[in-house]
Amino acid sequence: MSHALRHAVNCSILFTELPLLERPAAAREAGFGAVEFWWPFAEAVPGDASVDGFVAAIRDAEVQLVGLNFFAGDMPGGDRGLASSPKRSGEFRDNVDVTVGIGERLGCRAFNALYGNREDGVEAREQDELAVENLALAARAAERIGATVLVEPVSGAERYPLRTAADVLGVIDRARAAYGVQNLGLLADLYHLAVNGDDVDRVIAEHTDRIAHVQIADAPGRNEPGTGSLPLEAQLAALEANGYSGWVSLEYKPATSTNDSFSWLPLQRRGLATS
Repeated sequence: MSHALRHAVNCSILFTELPLLERPAAAREAGFGAVEFWWPFAEAVPGDASVDGFVAAIRDAEVQLVGLNFFAGDMPGGDRGLASSPKRSGEFRDNVDVTVGIGERLGCRAFNALYGNREDGVEAREQDELAVENLALAARAAERIGATVLVEPVSGAERYPLRTAADVLGVIDRARAAYGVQNLGLLADLYHLAVNGDDVDRVIAEHTDRIAHVQIADAPGRNEPGTGSLPLEAQLAALEANGYSGWVSLEYKPATSTNDSFSWLPLQRRGLATS
């Protein structure tokens, strides 16, 4: 079972053998017309020269930026977002305008807001109320350029509270009810959902209309499709049959090398040949 959805490359987890600013061109060389990044800077508000360099790298490679994460803290150190962190909420807010500004310059219309881990000494309810407020604030900023803020379930982070699609949809519904924002969507990472034990087929069957972006990796291992046991082709075909027409981003760790990890995906399905 195959599908005709468009694929993008996450250049924060793929092409890591290259300096960050060389990765968009490498993605294009491999046949892809679209890329996404986690937050590509070390701080929430980088200097103008750093931002300009990133924008130039995307433009010079002639690829489309289709997804960008808000600043999420020290990801290698275990941080998974700042939206629900009372201590670091200010950094999240300062970062919103920078992120949306990059999106405005590059035509990116999807921004991923990692929710944040549970923190000692803070009530879960307090973190959840703050997160909903911050997600609404980000959504209003994104709305100015017709963009969507994504919220995702994550695996492998014990203190990250959003593990299933239902967890995320509950947060989105609270933000809609409390703040009236309509441009929040579920980022369906089929790997995270499967590893967390969610019923991915049921999520697709019942909630395709709530899915604003898709990411894939196989399980176990989080490597490229075909290295594990997930029925990714069938699930993507089901998404498409249900009306999903957005991007499918490759967010996996290559089992050997980045370019070898694309062998499962024929050149004509990588975007450039069909765009």
